[in-house]
Amino acid sequence: MLTKRIIPCLDVRAGKVTKGIAFQGNVDVGDPVEMARFYYEGGADELVFYDITASNERRDIMIDVVSAVAAEIFIPFSVGGGLRTLEDMRRVLLAGAEKVSIDSGAVRNPEIIAEGARAFGSQCVVLSMQVKHVPKSEQIPSGYEIYIDGGRRPVGWDALEWSARGVDLGAGEIVVNSIDADGTKAGYELELTGAIADLVPVPVIASGGAGNPQHLRDVFVESNADAAIVASITHYGEFTIDNIKTYLTDEGVSVRDTW
Repeated sequence: MLTKRIIPCLDVRAGKVTKGIAFQGNVDVGDPVEMARFYYEGGADELVFYDITASNERRDIMIDVVSAVAAEIFIPFSVGGGLRTLEDMRRVLLAGAEKVSIDSGAVRNPEIIAEGARAFGSQCVVLSMQVKHVPKSEQIPSGYEIYIDGGRRPVGWDALEWSARGVDLGAGEIVVNSIDADGTKAGYELELTGAIADLVPVPVIASGGAGNPQHLRDVFVESNADAAIVASITHYGEFTIDNIKTYLTDEGVSVRDTW
C-alpha cells in the first residue's frame, strides 16, 4: 500500500509566510526559512512554497528565499508562483527545488507543461489549480471553475477538463486548491478531489480546509487523495505533523514514520 503524504504549505508574501481565508485577508505568521526547518525536523513528508503574489504582480519568484529554504531541508520541495517560462522552472530547480508548481502561468500558456515535462521529466511538473464552486453550466459541467492570479480572476474553464488536459500535456501531479475551503478549517473539498482522483492517472494532492486530523483521514479515505496540504492547523500549533500521523495510523491510513 502506498503511503499518504502530508505536505505543509508556506504561502509567502513580501518574504514572510502568510495565511488567509478563501485567498483573502492574509496575515503574516512567520519566517519561511525558520518554518521550513521546523517542518523538516517535525517529520513533514514534503514541503511546498508558493510566492502567492508573484503571478498577480507579474514578477519573478523570490529565488533567494527558495535557495535559503532548500539549504535547510532534505525532503522533496515544490515551488510555485510567477513561473511562466522554461527558464523560470530551470532557475527554481537549480536553486534547490525538486518540483515546480505551475498554475496561472499554465492557464495562460498550457504548452509550458509539455515543455517542462520534456526538459525535466513529468515527475518535476506539478499542475496546481485554483478552483471555485459555481453553478453547473454547459461551459462548466462539473460546477467547479478554474481561477487564476491568487483566486482573483475566473477563466471559464472546467476543473475536471483542465486536470485531464494538464496530465495529457505531461503534468506528473495535480494539486486541487479549493478557494471556498481555503483557511476555513471546515474540511477539504471532498467531491472535487475525489472526482479528479478518479479521472487522472497521476497523484492528486488536496489543498484547502484542513482543521483537524479527521479531515485528512476523510480526504485520503473518501476521496482517495495521495497527499494533503496543511497550513493553518500546523502553523498555529494546534496540531503537529506527528499528532496527525499518529491519528491517521490509528485510523488505518498508511503514512510515513516521523523521524
